[in-house]
Amino acid sequence: MMKPQSIGLAALALLVTMIVFVTTGFAQKAHDAPGVTASAIRIGQTMPYSGPASIVGTLGKAHTAYFRMMNDKGGVNGRKLDLISLDDGFNPARTLANVRELVENDHIAILFGSAGTPTNLATVPYLTAQRVPLLFPVSGTRAFYQPKQHPWIVGWFPTYHLDGLMNAQYIVKHAPDAKIGVLYENDDFGRELVRGLRDGLGDKAATMIVHAASYEVSDPTVDSQVIELQQSGANVFYIGGSPKFSAQAIGSAAAIGWKPLRLLNYSAQSIPGTLALAGLKISVGIISHAFAKDPRDPQWQGDPELKAFYAWERKYLPDANPDDGNAIAAYAQAATLVQVLKQCGDDLSRENIVRQATNLHALRLPLMLAPFTTTPTDYQGFKELKPVRFDGTRWALLPPAG
Repeated sequence: MMKPQSIGLAALALLVTMIVFVTTGFAQKAHDAPGVTASAIRIGQTMPYSGPASIVGTLGKAHTAYFRMMNDKGGVNGRKLDLISLDDGFNPARTLANVRELVENDHIAILFGSAGTPTNLATVPYLTAQRVPLLFPVSGTRAFYQPKQHPWIVGWFPTYHLDGLMNAQYIVKHAPDAKIGVLYENDDFGRELVRGLRDGLGDKAATMIVHAASYEVSDPTVDSQVIELQQSGANVFYIGGSPKFSAQAIGSAAAIGWKPLRLLNYSAQSIPGTLALAGLKISVGIISHAFAKDPRDPQWQGDPELKAFYAWERKYLPDANPDDGNAIAAYAQAATLVQVLKQCGDDLSRENIVRQATNLHALRLPLMLAPFTTTPTDYQGFKELKPVRFDGTRWALLPPAG
């Protein structure tokens, strides 16, 4: 029979053992979420490093470079960021196969920054079933900003609908008697641009839009569509195309001597990817809407954010084209994810990651022209775009359209 003192010591030993077990258990749970260890967070991505949209691959390279910088600084809350970025060639079937591999074999915590509307949409049913977050995909389709339908998907880029709205505001203010001709890609991307334009024009849309011509991504050129638009009598040309076809449209209009007021959707405003292909001289005067600073604009020379960006680029992305705005977008995208993970603290469950991604309040992201705000009922972080005009070398900011 134990003596009372022995019972007391045994109970104390048992209590200490229980405390150690419980606290150790909680410590393990704090980093026992999928894709999370005590030292790292595993992040997945699928990107068109090859194929027709390979220019977008710059985003994936820049994401990787940004996370490398963060890891050199110790990571986020003591954890390194391990990005696994796979090539999908802009093929939705390959994208889905990549995502399955990332989720089932690589056991990622989240997908981040994957590129393309059709490619990302192909993964939505699978990711929803697996309850895996897709954060900040490279697309402006409104399907990625619908909390009720797709709570696990949180977009980042301004929506294409917003681009249409902003251009409509510009037209109403600067060309109230406009006869608008619209060129658009016959897919979700192009149709959302047109829908935004119509919504922005409101009751005036029926009379102001005199002709709309679509093209398929398999079409060799848009020359015939541009001729149609000229013959419609349009004096305003809204170009709702991807970079390749937007460049063709600008060149075709110039070739036939058509000189309307030209408005270019933001996703095609790349100087090397669109305007240089069309011809910088004939691109002078084009209006677009931007969400990021143009580093060629003299007003940003000496800007601390731009200095920090260039220092990062020289060290971590030395082969980048300095005129490629994709690197700037990726830089700010990655900074957004870092902020989300910081807010998560030690709770890196997928549910909490989404919760923090949808609770960003007036976040000032590097090189962005407007704050970024999300809520559980509004996933669209950017609420406005700034009007800009191409002057032959840069996109120059204009006074607001409103």
